[in-house]
Amino acid sequence: MISTLILSRIQFGFTIGFHIIFPTLNIGLAVFLCIMEGLWIKTRKLEYLQICKFWTKIFALTFGMGIVSGVVLSYELGTNFGGFTKAVGEVLGPLFAYEVMSAFFLEAGFLGVMLFGWKKVSPRMHYFATLLVTIGTIISAFWIMSANSWMQTPTGYFMEGSKFAVQSWSKVVFNPSFIDRFFHMILASFLTASFVVAGVASWFLLKNRFHDLAKPCLFVAVLLAAVASPLQLFIGDRVGLTVHQYQPLKTAAIEGNWNTMQGAPFIIFAIPDENQGKNLFPLSIPYGASLINTHSLHGTLVGLNSVPREERPVVVVTFFAFRIMLAIGMLFILVSWIGAILLFRNRLYTTRWYHRLCLYLSPSGFIAAICGWLTAESGRQPWVVYGMLRTKDAASVVPLEHVIISLTLFIIGYGVIFSFYLYYLFKTIRKGPADLDAPPLTISYMPHPKDEELQG
Repeated sequence: MISTLILSRIQFGFTIGFHIIFPTLNIGLAVFLCIMEGLWIKTRKLEYLQICKFWTKIFALTFGMGIVSGVVLSYELGTNFGGFTKAVGEVLGPLFAYEVMSAFFLEAGFLGVMLFGWKKVSPRMHYFATLLVTIGTIISAFWIMSANSWMQTPTGYFMEGSKFAVQSWSKVVFNPSFIDRFFHMILASFLTASFVVAGVASWFLLKNRFHDLAKPCLFVAVLLAAVASPLQLFIGDRVGLTVHQYQPLKTAAIEGNWNTMQGAPFIIFAIPDENQGKNLFPLSIPYGASLINTHSLHGTLVGLNSVPREERPVVVVTFFAFRIMLAIGMLFILVSWIGAILLFRNRLYTTRWYHRLCLYLSPSGFIAAICGWLTAESGRQPWVVYGMLRTKDAASVVPLEHVIISLTLFIIGYGVIFSFYLYYLFKTIRKGPADLDAPPLTISYMPHPKDEELQG
């Protein structure tokens, strides 16, 4: 029979997994808007302005969804995981407060200027607002990833009974896994946004619509992905080294490594059997896992069978989630570099099979982000603060039927909200920049030698 703990974890996993897709898109999309608005300021070409106005609508829609979907998370921590908030409140509470004060207020304060300030402030002032919103999204990721990374590699604390207290804020914030995981998340957001932008631009080209919008979008998206994807592979390698150092059993679950050994193979595919403690139908590369995780062919990897079963991570989820994330990451490198080659050969805007490929890959960044989160969180089990606080000790005593009701309501509510989001998102994309073919705007706030080109 399913327990209250398992159901509470499913509920929190569902809500935070739903929430994570929106900031993942918006961080990268904010950077894309900064690039496009910077080009508009520099060149005064009307298509860049229309691109900014078009994607700002999608940014605002996604920003609102991120707020709505994230509100319930703090309540869930209090209702379903009271032991967690009681134990770590003095450490993580201030980090969440810093995120609200330094990031959310910055984003919310200047989002209105981004949305409604096109005719009310000068172009440079509007660009300044866009920069501040972008900085706000990155600061938000900074604090959230710091808090989560501390749960993975806790440092800078001491115990007061059963409660964590801060000994060094610098060690809490800049814990051993934070910097690499932060950049890993930022690059994941860049790639997610790049392939969403590339997918929408490719759809316009396939439909023979809004070429002046689609071409610059596809150009920037391909170049950003071509740079970010190999960097992501490098940062991912650094994350893996840290995981192996501080969470060796997570590495064992990722690699499907059951017995401690030197020269462990990298398993391309297998079916982990947690009951028997072995892999079924393995397809592997000799020495691969040791080389990846220790940078040595004969490096030693700890095996899952070295600890009792109740001490092991969730092997199946961790094993497959990592491989899906890795496969998508390698696909991003391949597709973005193909796009760069097509751009060099002046075929990027005419190769229809490539446009279809970008369209099909447009949601893949979200899948990779969720799989990366699953790898990190399921691989940390049975700990909520690694090595210090078990998940079962962090949970509240809640009647099972209450969790069933709340989970059911969340699934229904989030399903309805997400349906409306997709409806308005696709409606906005289908409509495109409605005023692209209309007479250009007259902008009188910032004199410029080319202003006469903008007069309607």
